[in-house]
Amino acid sequence: MLMSVKTRLLGLAFASSDLLLEIDGEHRIALVLGSGPSPELGLPQLQGRRLHEILTPTSASCLAATLQALRPGTRSDQIAIILICGDDKARNAVVSLFMLPDLAPAVSCSLRYEGPAFSCAPQAAPPVLTATSLLTRARALLTDEARKPGDVSVTFVDMGGLAAALASGDASETALARIEASLQSASIDGSSAARLTTERYALLHDPRVKRDIVGDLRETARQDGLLLDVSATEQSLPEDSNPLNTLRAMRFAVESCLKEGDLQSPDAAFSASLANTLRDAEAFRAIVRERRFDLHYQPIVDLNTGTVQHFEALARFSKTAAPTGVIHMAEELALIEPFDLAVAAKAIARLRQPGAGLLKFAINISGASLANDAYVEALLEMTSIDPAIRKRLIVEVTETAALADIEAANRRLSALRRVGIRACIDDFGSGSSSYDYLHGLSVDTVKIDGRFIKGIERDERSQTLVKHLIDLCGSLKLTTIAEMIETEAAANITKGLGVTYGQGWLYGRAEPEPQTVLAQPAASARRKGVVEAWG
Repeated sequence: MLMSVKTRLLGLAFASSDLLLEIDGEHRIALVLGSGPSPELGLPQLQGRRLHEILTPTSASCLAATLQALRPGTRSDQIAIILICGDDKARNAVVSLFMLPDLAPAVSCSLRYEGPAFSCAPQAAPPVLTATSLLTRARALLTDEARKPGDVSVTFVDMGGLAAALASGDASETALARIEASLQSASIDGSSAARLTTERYALLHDPRVKRDIVGDLRETARQDGLLLDVSATEQSLPEDSNPLNTLRAMRFAVESCLKEGDLQSPDAAFSASLANTLRDAEAFRAIVRERRFDLHYQPIVDLNTGTVQHFEALARFSKTAAPTGVIHMAEELALIEPFDLAVAAKAIARLRQPGAGLLKFAINISGASLANDAYVEALLEMTSIDPAIRKRLIVEVTETAALADIEAANRRLSALRRVGIRACIDDFGSGSSSYDYLHGLSVDTVKIDGRFIKGIERDERSQTLVKHLIDLCGSLKLTTIAEMIETEAAANITKGLGVTYGQGWLYGRAEPEPQTVLAQPAASARRKGVVEAWG
């Protein structure tokens, strides 16, 4: 079983990575696994080399700073890098780092390629990033607490006529490379410009550095015989009493406009997104402060007996809408901690109501709330008057905001478990942190992401994957919950695979009041009105 578990962990790691590396305390590559050393890329033998030797200078500098700040039990944010794959090829990639306490100072690196290999002849400029890579770069730059709003702006550049010149052959690849090199040199760190469309670019810029970006680009194009209609719009940040909040709002706005905005008019999309983000953030603060949200309760059912085991308490800001987008904004803008506590307070108040003695609730806790002691201390204080309520609570750790220090988060979760509050990893498999969480967090239950369950009756690959996950959790003595069970067939298959509990529309949607009598039975053996114990 041990070898089987290791094999599955490795296979699932490769599902989200192209290359796995381990580097020692001197940043020398001690272990290489994956598809990286492929002949078509000409990637040289990596083992034994220092990591910075296969990166561009800018990437090496960024990675070195991240490695220096890494501590045992912590993981880094994703970092955009450029990997050198021989004398004339390179590749954009995203890497995340994790230092296992047992292996320190060695560092585990998970690397994922972004886009195909490209030519990188000597003295060639670094390639312009994709919009996705710019988001990664923006996240790193705009999370630096030493920065102030006046230190960063987003500049959108329109290169009118470039598409036609490329289509007609008037603009060569060399000319395009020179134009894009000029854009990169104007960015805040020399490598934070991105191509949005053929003629439109965005770059993170330091507004304190006075530079005629438009004039430089026109002159660069003119030297290659191109007369382009170049224009630029710079979006600076509004002043705020808390500069870091404004930087977070900018980062969220960059993400929103590049992922969802109109890339034909990115400056307008960003301006609107930033204004909306700042407005929505203030509205969210007021909602949390005044407790102007409701909790709805969705049943989680024992697949063997058909009885309700507990309920997940889900926030609703209107009568029907799920708050996915609002929660994502709150996490990005560091507003989630007071909200997590407000949800806990409402759930506990409901458990204290007359007639609620059999009810048990799961409440969500974000990675940000596990980043310090405040949440745990507050939750223990809330339940100190009636400690028996603790045995009727389970906290579901969400992966939407990855834990920076898993070892410290585990200490906090352990403090809750010692007094009877159970712990669950939510949405397992939804992101690259799942197995870090499973390795580093002491929990009781794993909730399998609904993407693996929805349609499982028609997808043998999903069935195989879920079976492996169940075997892994069983070897660790963890119970499991399958999300998004919508049909009898899906319920029967997940039960047959060994899943412990089920959640989904087959058993009921989230309701304003916990429904222990389910409207649509999933098994003839259900004893209506019964709520089972944790064990």
